[in-house]
Amino acid sequence: MKEFVDPKSRKELENKILDLLGETMQPLSKEIQMLLADDLVTAFESRFKILSRTQTPMDCYVETASEIKHQLV
Repeated sequence: MKEFVDPKSRKELENKILDLLGETMQPLSKEIQMLLADDLVTAFESRFKILSRTQTPMDCYVETASEIKHQLV
């Protein structure tokens, strides 16, 4: 899977998350805080990739009811 952001930008996003949620994550150890920030950036990347894919034009074929031949079984 292609990387969404370069490592430097990813680290900046993680730091912004840590700053934003600092008080909320205070009870957690530093290691857990870092893991959580990394997970949140990864989740954002995944969601963004999916939404980006759905916004790109795709070749698709839609059958209307008049085009479908009915068959008795």
